[in-house]
Amino acid sequence: MALTITEPAAASTTGDDRTPSSNHNNTTDPSKWKVHETPQDAGLMPTIAVTLFLGWNGIVIGMVLYFFLFAKEWERILILGLVTLSLVFPHHYPPYLGYKIGDWMVFQAEKYFGLKTVIENEKELLDLSEQNKSVIFAFEPHDIIPYAVFAFSPSLKRIPGKIGRDGCCLMSSAIFRIPFLRNVYSWARSFPVDKSTFLDRLQRGKSLTFIPGGVQEIFMLDPMNPRDLVLYLKKRKGFVKLALQTGSPIIPVFGFHLDGSYGYWLPKGRWMELYARYIGYFPLVFWGRWFIPYGIPYPKKIQVVIGSAIDIPCLGSDVSRDVVDTYHGIFLKEMEALFERHKRDAGYGDSHLKIC
Repeated sequence: MALTITEPAAASTTGDDRTPSSNHNNTTDPSKWKVHETPQDAGLMPTIAVTLFLGWNGIVIGMVLYFFLFAKEWERILILGLVTLSLVFPHHYPPYLGYKIGDWMVFQAEKYFGLKTVIENEKELLDLSEQNKSVIFAFEPHDIIPYAVFAFSPSLKRIPGKIGRDGCCLMSSAIFRIPFLRNVYSWARSFPVDKSTFLDRLQRGKSLTFIPGGVQEIFMLDPMNPRDLVLYLKKRKGFVKLALQTGSPIIPVFGFHLDGSYGYWLPKGRWMELYARYIGYFPLVFWGRWFIPYGIPYPKKIQVVIGSAIDIPCLGSDVSRDVVDTYHGIFLKEMEALFERHKRDAGYGDSHLKIC
């Protein structure tokens, strides 16, 4: 059941002055929620898989250091050859074997993090699938690495219907310019988050998951106030406009326990912030399990909660700023309400959500 939104006067064809409203029948009733939890196993095989999945930051940095400091001539030639192949071939190459590896990594990550998903209204997702709707899953927070989006992998089948089968994750385009990372994330069915890719998928009736807060949220992390979870969303309105152009419902999603997955040191300053936005990722120092720099996350149990859909009208290219502001405001309220509904069950009873 979607959150029923009455179209605002600015977009109304009937000339009335109705205002948006929401309906939360099943959303607030835990007995209606679909819960799926995998027993946690951070043993050898899941750890190897998560290293292949999320450990490439450290592998690439280590490879660069070895290349310049220790490598012999033939080793440098070998490294340059591998890097060239990674950048020259399509990022999903080889497709069949690559996707098989990607599915295996995701299955093992499900165990490593003891993944728990809570879908507040599964019937609604099935209905949207039958209507061939493309859905925007807006995932928060970003944190150091928003790896919990793997919960939306089609291979895990956590999301029902066509929406789950056709789903993908859109990530920072910078990732797909880095050798080896571009291949691994493509095998896990991820694509660059740019306007053309975003709009193309929605127009073709294919759903997607992305993080609207983006790398800006890394800059807002504060280790001195761990109970404050900061989301950078008030200026993130572009995806709402694309949703209105295509009539794609927006579903707020929150991932608990991403915070604390890594230790980190965060350089501050306005110039650093601008530089991070320019390159598409934040240059910081972080460490994970076994205190390995740029290594894999600590094996924390991850809980991903999926709210009810915000019903979005299809307005084509005739989308006014007022209409965007109206539906963006609804999204912010629904994201905050989703966090409040689940924070105690997830162990965040004393935490506060700040949207800026």
